[in-house]
Amino acid sequence: MLTVIEVIKRTTDFFEKKQIESARLTAELIIAHYLELDRMQLYLQFERPLEEKELENIRPLVKRRGQGEPLQYILGRAPFMDLVLKVDQRALIPRPETEQLVERICEVYADSPRSFIDLGTGSGAIVLALAQAFPDIEGLAVDNSQDALNLAKENAELNGLLKRIRFIESDWFSSIAESEVFDLVVANPPYLTENEWKTAAVEVRSYEPREALIAADEGCEDLKKILKESFTRLSDGGRVFLETGIDQHAQLQSFGLECGYAKIESFQDWSGRDRFIVAQKVTE
Repeated sequence: MLTVIEVIKRTTDFFEKKQIESARLTAELIIAHYLELDRMQLYLQFERPLEEKELENIRPLVKRRGQGEPLQYILGRAPFMDLVLKVDQRALIPRPETEQLVERICEVYADSPRSFIDLGTGSGAIVLALAQAFPDIEGLAVDNSQDALNLAKENAELNGLLKRIRFIESDWFSSIAESEVFDLVVANPPYLTENEWKTAAVEVRSYEPREALIAADEGCEDLKKILKESFTRLSDGGRVFLETGIDQHAQLQSFGLECGYAKIESFQDWSGRDRFIVAQKVTE
């Protein structure tokens, strides 16, 4: 029988041949996941022999990663801020860059906003992180995919936040009562162009939901729609925070001023790329 460490080494070799990033780490995470161990526990069991039945169950997981399926979908979970989220093909995998968007919101709102809405909530990563950061207010999560909303609800329950969030199926603001006004609108909408999607990694093109990635008008269609519609849904002094593509900021800033926003700022992600837009409404 092969030991755990022997299986890890063989799996690492296989992933390296397939040019899988962080081959050794990926091998350890997959094997630990199947054995229901954390990595430290795995290290303590390196000499443990694995039964053939165990190997038969590990092989399909290794094959899936070798074919390009994202590791997060194989493990069924992904970290985001202080949360652990269930992830599957109903929604995009939360990105580390999006954590920076939440962090900036928390910096701006040292005192909690009175209300907030997360448009295109997907797995619920943003709305759940904000609900955790602002425990005195109720958040509203919106998505036009009921499957994605169901996933967000499952994550809210998993993290003990289900009672703190409302969930509404809607195409952006279309099903939200016109009387509802928010201090904060946040969205990570589709913003890739068709060409960008075609050149994206196989993990993205073959496994993540295409409709959550691509937008018309050089990736700006949904971003512009949210900017325009948010203006009438924001309280005075309210802000809309958007995650965007890296070549869209000049166009979005100009469009935001046309919509009536008094102030529009662009800020970069950790890699130094223009990634986020903040637009503030001031009418008084």
